[in-house]
Amino acid sequence: MRIRFLVIASALILSSLTASAQTAGDRTLRIIVPFAPGGGVDVVARAFAQQVSRVLGQSAIVENRPGASGNIGADVVGKSAPDGLTLLFSASTFVVNPVVAAQRPPFDPIRDFSGIALVAKGPLLFITNPATGQSLQEFLANAKARPEAFNLATGGYGSAGHLGAESFKLRGGLTIPVLLYKGTAPAFTDLVGGQISGILDPLVTSLPLARSGKVRALALAGPARSPLAPEVPTFAEAGMPGFEFFTWYGLWGPGALAPAVAESLERAVARVNASTEFVKWLESQGLEPGGLTGAKFTEFSRKEQSMYADIVRQGNIQKQ
Repeated sequence: MRIRFLVIASALILSSLTASAQTAGDRTLRIIVPFAPGGGVDVVARAFAQQVSRVLGQSAIVENRPGASGNIGADVVGKSAPDGLTLLFSASTFVVNPVVAAQRPPFDPIRDFSGIALVAKGPLLFITNPATGQSLQEFLANAKARPEAFNLATGGYGSAGHLGAESFKLRGGLTIPVLLYKGTAPAFTDLVGGQISGILDPLVTSLPLARSGKVRALALAGPARSPLAPEVPTFAEAGMPGFEFFTWYGLWGPGALAPAVAESLERAVARVNASTEFVKWLESQGLEPGGLTGAKFTEFSRKEQSMYADIVRQGNIQKQ
């Protein structure tokens, strides 16, 4: 009887431990990045995942689901269980896609998803080939005088850099083309070689090239100068007031996310954004904490989408 009791007890303990392990495993937070590993969104997502795992006290893994301009990964999250364990980490392109794509995604990024938080944002830097001019005003004057000899580039259709370049054209009264490249690396190569006149790109990737002396940093599209490049004036200081353009990263959940779950995640992101370690890491990337959660983040997304739609319409941009 004693042996039988021990066997039954052992089985019950083993069953309990197995159930606990399964529960712990089921609580792993999946952060879907709808782009390939190594890109800007992926790098920020992984830094965020490490911090949010510490804050929540549970595992957080980044899962890359690239394809269809980010729509494949987003669709995975949109169709996932609304338990807060499968989230989308993406950039401004998520809310831009519906207004720039020839074929709209099978969902509405604002209506069909729960906006959790703006995690980080950072201004774009305008870098140019040195032959185009020594200041922003000189670049504009030369581009207006010889538009056939000038152009701008972007490393991604619908990206912040793309819409920033189109907006810059409109604000500057330019008629030069914006050339689409498959990534910023080949665009940078042609910028150095003189085939490209200028490009708007995040600080973390564009500033090292400017520091090399191969290109010139003319203006920062933010409200104030960056500690990473205090010598570079803002667009306002360079003679184009009001021109601000950011790359930004956000966190979304499925549309049916329970309010209590959403609020818990919002608090977790707020704690991450208050972390000295994470803030310092963001600053090293030319970024800053987002500071918006829930309804405020959703409203921010809606305004961004409206702004991008205006640029597409005013610039008569061909949808792709």
